[in-house]
Amino acid sequence: MSRRTIDARNAFCPGPLMELIAAIKASTPGDEVEVLSSDRASADDIPAWARKIGHDVVACDRVGEHWSIVIRKAR
Repeated sequence: MSRRTIDARNAFCPGPLMELIAAIKASTPGDEVEVLSSDRASADDIPAWARKIGHDVVACDRVGEHWSIVIRKAR
């Protein structure tokens, strides 16, 4: 298992989600991808996408002025 961090704090949706999708495609099951985003919509959109696709939402936390959203690739 590995963890990759995407710093998308200056991007707006769908940018952070699109970066996550690309990272998930390049990952293997069990890998985690953390997205840092200052766009509030990411805190709703990214976990909803992950659940719809079947991946695990490990965390979705506000950290100061941004969100830290961690997704684990399930398949």
